[in-house]
Amino acid sequence: MKKTYLTIMAMLLIAVFTNATFEGNGYSVGDYAIDFKLKGVDGKMVSMSDYSKANGIVVIFTCNTCPYSKLYEDRIIAINDKYTPQGFPVIAINPNDPKVQPGDTYQLMQQRAKDKGFTFPYLVDETQEVAKAYGATRTPHVYLLKKENNKFKVAYIGAIDNNHKSAEDASEKYLENAINALKAGKKVSTDFTKAVGCTIKWKEA
Repeated sequence: MKKTYLTIMAMLLIAVFTNATFEGNGYSVGDYAIDFKLKGVDGKMVSMSDYSKANGIVVIFTCNTCPYSKLYEDRIIAINDKYTPQGFPVIAINPNDPKVQPGDTYQLMQQRAKDKGFTFPYLVDETQEVAKAYGATRTPHVYLLKKENNKFKVAYIGAIDNNHKSAEDASEKYLENAINALKAGKKVSTDFTKAVGCTIKWKEA
């Protein structure tokens, strides 16, 4: 009886831990992404359907506080400024629970966007459902979507490049290479890389 009780308790603890950490596997390359509607730092709601004329969307899960995210902010701005006119705008989403990470409140998101001069929407994923649907685990975590059959299909998942410390020292610009391949009507040669950054701060069970 005691052994059975301990086994059941162990299984329950595993289930709770799994739920608190991450639910689901998320999208894979080739999946169609479901639309979302999230509030931006300007108070406006943003959906993928707002980008009906885009050739694709660069969805990046990021935040205010992660050192990796901060190192990539200028690169994200540069990518947005370069590729939005070419049909591939950036949408940044903060999935962190501010109760777990107080530096990621909506008000501080607004301040961060103002201080850095973000040129892209910076949205708050209050329920974390969008991050879970995508399968995001890190900040930053990139999902490049391409327009296909009036839907958005996942074409690349992973890191922005292979050097978080310096854009100049990055020998592989994964995201830009993927966008350029889509623009040329080619298949993305490297469509998955490991996202390097801080773990997403999930709501506590």
